[in-house]
Amino acid sequence: MRALGFLFVAGLALILAIPCGAAVLALGAMLDPATSETLSRLGLVGLFTGLEDLASGIGPETLLFALAAIARALFVLLVVPPVLVAVLGAVLGWRAATWYGAGAGLLTALVPWLARGLTRTGPSADALVLEGRITAVLFLTGAASGLVYWLIAGRHAGAPSENGRA
Repeated sequence: MRALGFLFVAGLALILAIPCGAAVLALGAMLDPATSETLSRLGLVGLFTGLEDLASGIGPETLLFALAAIARALFVLLVVPPVLVAVLGAVLGWRAATWYGAGAGLLTALVPWLARGLTRTGPSADALVLEGRITAVLFLTGAASGLVYWLIAGRHAGAPSENGRA
């Protein structure tokens, strides 16, 4: 019965932690000028490309595929890291805030690097600085979601029961 209670609390914690990470990502993208410029440039390029494709006769299903790709990327950035950290923390009995905050933050920050094979996008130092700023925003995104999870459920992950039975 205790396990069902923990699963309920953990699910609720994830339901609250994921939107918190999304809010931090949106806030970081708005407040950091370099990240905001990069994301808006990519968004406008994608919008203009989509409009040109529609005008040239490519159907609207292309836009649906683009939206699906964006949704998949957001899922991988916002959902997968806190869920993995939560599962590992519960299985291994780790209850430290540093595990949930730093673990989810590092995993979220590493996602784009792992997706492209840990290579840099450009040879210039400016590109590396820009990547570092985006990586910092992603780290804060994951850390926020991990800490919200820890506040709700992580402090009790793997805690022994009062009567000594798990």
